[in-house]
Amino acid sequence: MKGYVFHGPGQASWEDVPDPGIKEPTDAVVRVGAVTICGTDLHILKGDVPEVRPGTVLGHEAVGEVVEAGDDVRSVRPGDRVLVSCITSCGRCRFCRERSYGQCRGGGGWILGHLIDGTQAEYVRVPCADLSVHPLPAALSSEDAVLFADIFPTAYEVGVLNGRVRPGDTVAVVGAGPVGLAAVATARLFAPERIIAVDLAPARLEAARRLGADAVADVREGPEQLVDDLTDGLGADVVVEAVGLPESFELCTRMVRPGGHVANVGVHGRPATLHLEDLWMRNVTITTGLVDTCSTPTLLRMAAAGRLPTGRLVTHTFPLVQMEEAYDVFSRAAGTGALKVVLGGEQHAEIAVPAG
Repeated sequence: MKGYVFHGPGQASWEDVPDPGIKEPTDAVVRVGAVTICGTDLHILKGDVPEVRPGTVLGHEAVGEVVEAGDDVRSVRPGDRVLVSCITSCGRCRFCRERSYGQCRGGGGWILGHLIDGTQAEYVRVPCADLSVHPLPAALSSEDAVLFADIFPTAYEVGVLNGRVRPGDTVAVVGAGPVGLAAVATARLFAPERIIAVDLAPARLEAARRLGADAVADVREGPEQLVDDLTDGLGADVVVEAVGLPESFELCTRMVRPGGHVANVGVHGRPATLHLEDLWMRNVTITTGLVDTCSTPTLLRMAAAGRLPTGRLVTHTFPLVQMEEAYDVFSRAAGTGALKVVLGGEQHAEIAVPAG
């Protein structure tokens, strides 16, 4: 089969790789029907995730059809259409029993496209399939469903729930990429008073408005002042960091109110300064986290019922064989307007490029 293989920082290609097979009785093999590219994949290509070894097939998000299942798999069978979660769960270790699947110590956690071959291929082996794939409702298209492999549960769990968004809050989301936009959409479920989106790209700020942001700010134009003006100088109740840069994290700590929450979602490849000289007496809570995907079944039901604006996030679609072109478009998001890129799935006649 073909897969997108990492060969070291700045080096990857779509090439022949061995077909996956069942290694453990809890495995399933899935024929990939739709797959997407994550910002984390770009971090891997930059060399920010040294655990990824050359020769690894990248990718941790997919929708497809089960073609083979091990003898101990009970929840799915060949022919089932499923979502492949970005997180693998053994279901037995201490962390899985606490629904902290991202910290699994039984061979799971984030392993696809990280420690083992991932989803950016024609087929993928999924360990611990009973808890690591989700049967999909027929009403949900593959293009929409693949967004629930990672970005929606990540934004919801690590951003909105960890940040403890409550009715009447002011929520600032720094970074209006796919995860930041999903944070805007899912924060609205808790009826905050206002949501403020911060980014560099006008197209992404416009997308944030479409998804429910009440105000937007260019990061170069002093978003702290906007937050102060809208909160009478108090600061935001919750600030979600969805970029992964030292500058964006430090901006978040300047925008949060005393007693507020900073929820870090971004993948950081460099150290960030924690200004305790300013924060020590402000009762600020800072959370970090890898998604657990415990919310995935709930979010899938909401999406199937039309409660989440999934379709507005996909800006570009490609055939699976155009993986290298898709990476190029996604990596130049400021120029291409790319939000979420989907390969395979329901193909369109043309690649959609938003204005601006």
